[in-house]
Amino acid sequence: MILYALDKVQQRCNGRVVLDIDHLEIEGGRIHALLGPNGAGKTTLLNILGFLETPVSGTMLFNGRAVEPVPKRLLHLRRQVVLVDQHPIMFSTTVASNIEFGLKIRKIGKSTRQRMVDEVLATVGLSRYKTARAHELSGGETQRLALARALVLEPEVLLCDEPTASVDTENQAIIISLLQQINTERGTTIIFTTHDRLQAASLAQHTLMLENGRLTTTAYENSYTCTFHRNGSSQVRGILQGITEFFLPAPPPGWPPIRTGRMHIAPEQITLERHELQPRTGSTMTGTIILLMTEGEKIRVVVNVGVLMVVLIDQARYAELRPVIGETICLRFEADAISFLQE
Repeated sequence: MILYALDKVQQRCNGRVVLDIDHLEIEGGRIHALLGPNGAGKTTLLNILGFLETPVSGTMLFNGRAVEPVPKRLLHLRRQVVLVDQHPIMFSTTVASNIEFGLKIRKIGKSTRQRMVDEVLATVGLSRYKTARAHELSGGETQRLALARALVLEPEVLLCDEPTASVDTENQAIIISLLQQINTERGTTIIFTTHDRLQAASLAQHTLMLENGRLTTTAYENSYTCTFHRNGSSQVRGILQGITEFFLPAPPPGWPPIRTGRMHIAPEQITLERHELQPRTGSTMTGTIILLMTEGEKIRVVVNVGVLMVVLIDQARYAELRPVIGETICLRFEADAISFLQE
C-alpha cells in the first residue's frame, strides 16, 4: 500500500530551492532510509513527511487523501506521524513523566497511561530508569527514551533524524535492533535519515537518495571528495576522501591537469576480480568485502578500499565469482565510470 505520494513538491528557504521532488511514492509497513550528504534536503523532506512544514508548491497524499494546509487537518495527521529528532529535548522531570506527557495531552486515563509507559519502557530496555531524571541519562539512553516517547503514542509512521549519529557503538546496535523490532512487531512504517551507506543498506528495505534537494538513483553512492592531477605525460593520480589512492593510465580527453571536487564512480561499471591483473587501461583497487545483498536483479557488494565502495554485479557474475564477506577482492573501473558532481 502506498502511504505517501508526492508530486512536484518544492520547498524554498531564503528564496533558494532546497527541495525539488518530481515524484515520490513511499510504501507503508516498511523501513526506508533517506540517504545523502549535508545540505541534500533530508531533514526538510522529513519535516514535510511529518506535516511540520508545508511545501511552497506541489501535492502530497497520505493514505490516499490529499494533505491540506489546514490547522485542524494537520493536527489530525501529526497524531499519526511522530518525528524523533537527532538531539531530542527532554523535560527536567522523570523518565516516566517524559513518556506520559503525550498521553496526558490525548486525555488517556491514568491507569492506562501507567500501563502503556511500563510496556514501552520494557520495549526500549529502560525500565530501571523509570523514576530517574531524564537529563541524567547518557546520549544513547536519551535517544532510546525519545523512541519510547514516540512509540507510546502508537504512531502509524515513525520518522527518525539520524537516530544513531550521536550515540556510542553499543547504543547504536540497540537502536537499530529496536527499529527492526518496531517495524516487525507493530508494522510501523519507519523513515530515517543517515549519512551511513552501510547502515542504510543493512537496515532499510528501501533506500532514497537525495543530492542537492533532488532524488537520485546512485549519485550519492560512490560519491567522494577527490583530488587528482596528471602524473607524468598521461597517467592521472587521484585520492578519494584524502585516503584512498588510484591511478588511471588513460584518462579521457579534456581532463584538466589538476582538479579538486566531488566525483561519482558508477557502481554498475565496476568489475570484481579475484586477482589484480594489472590491466593496460583502467584503475584497480584492492579491498575487503563487508556486505553482500540482493537488489532486484543485481547483487550489491560493498567493499572497504579505505572508503566504502558499492559494486553492482549481475547474478551470472555472482554465480561465477562466488564472493564472500571478509574476502579480499580487486575492483577495476575505466575512466568513463567517473562523473563529476556539481557542488
